[in-house]
Amino acid sequence: MAVDVTVETTIDRPREEVAAFATDPANDTRWILALRSARALTNGAIAPGAQVERVASFLGRRVEYVNEVSELDPGRRLVMHSVRGPFPMEVTYQFEDARRGTVMRIRNRGDAGGFYKLAQPLLSAAVRRGVSRDLAQLKRLLEAG
Repeated sequence: MAVDVTVETTIDRPREEVAAFATDPANDTRWILALRSARALTNGAIAPGAQVERVASFLGRRVEYVNEVSELDPGRRLVMHSVRGPFPMEVTYQFEDARRGTVMRIRNRGDAGGFYKLAQPLLSAAVRRGVSRDLAQLKRLLEAG
């Protein structure tokens, strides 16, 4: 059973602003609540091939992984895939104009391995809860100015 979870929210800020904030690894620990650290492994702006190393806590375990940007449409879409981590995953951020602000959608897809394979029945629900909390935090940060 693979994980395939999509969560979205509307943020009352312009799409370009939301996308710029959410796709900048320097902001990751401010809005992705499970992260303990995040750092760019490549120099320069986020672009295809750029890598970001993240350390998180998930289901009570420390998780270290590296995501690589595989697709970027600035201000509209960012796709990353894991090149190092406990299991293969793909994360997609999408940004769309809304009547009031921006709809941000995050999709996580992957196949659990190791310890996480044992927890797979709980995995999709845990991912959904985590991403929902992250988007709520992002909304609070950006709408507060």
